Amino acid sequence: MNEHTAPLQPMPLTTQAAEGLPRRPWTVAEIEAMVAAGIIEEDERFELIGGEVVPMSPKGARHELVKAELNEYFQRLGLTDLRIVPETTLRLDEKAFLEPDFCVFPRSIAPGDMRGPDVLLAVEVADTSLAYDRGRKISVYAAFGIPEVWVIDANSVVTYVYRQLGAEGYRTVLEIGPAEEIAATRAEAVSYCLSRLGLNPA
Repeated sequence: MNEHTAPLQPMPLTTQAAEGLPRRPWTVAEIEAMVAAGIIEEDERFELIGGEVVPMSPKGARHELVKAELNEYFQRLGLTDLRIVPETTLRLDEKAFLEPDFCVFPRSIAPGDMRGPDVLLAVEVADTSLAYDRGRKISVYAAFGIPEVWVIDANSVVTYVYRQLGAEGYRTVLEIGPAEEIAATRAEAVSYCLSRLGLNPA
C-alpha cells in the first residue's frame, strides 16, 4: 500500500468558450425541466459541474464487470443502517450534480433526498474515464465536502482512496491493490477485497 499526497487545483467558477466569450451556466432545475419536457433523453449520460454539461464516457466491458460484481457484493452485505445505491444522481448545489457508480449514506435518508453532506462514501469505477475521475471529478467531490472517495481502475483493479479533506482537497491518497482489504472510515461495514470477488487485473 502506497501513501502520497496529491495537490488539487480549485474548480473554476465560470466557463468560457474557446474564443474567450463567457457561456451561460445551466442550473439543475433547468436540466431536470428539459428532461421532463423530452428535450434531453432520460437515459442520456452526463454530469453538471459549475453549470457546465459534461458528457460521460461510454461504459466499457471491464467497467460493467467490476460494477456488477461490486453491486452484487454490496447488496449481500445486508446493512440495516446504511444504503449503498448504484448510479444515483448526487445533487450538490443549484449548478452541479454528479452520477457516482455507488453512494453510501444513512438509510434514514431517501435516495431522492440525498445531498452532498449526506454522503459517507462515493465509489467510482473507471476505465476510459480514469483521468477525469481522478482529476476534475475528485476536485468536485472535495469542493463539496464528500469525506471519502474510492476510484477503482477497472483494468488494473487498483482502488485509489481519497481521504482527509483539507483546504486544497484530499490530503491523503492511498493505492490499494486487488489483494488488499479496504474499509470506509465513516462506514466501516462497507469494505472489500477485490481479488476475493474474483476481480483481477485485465
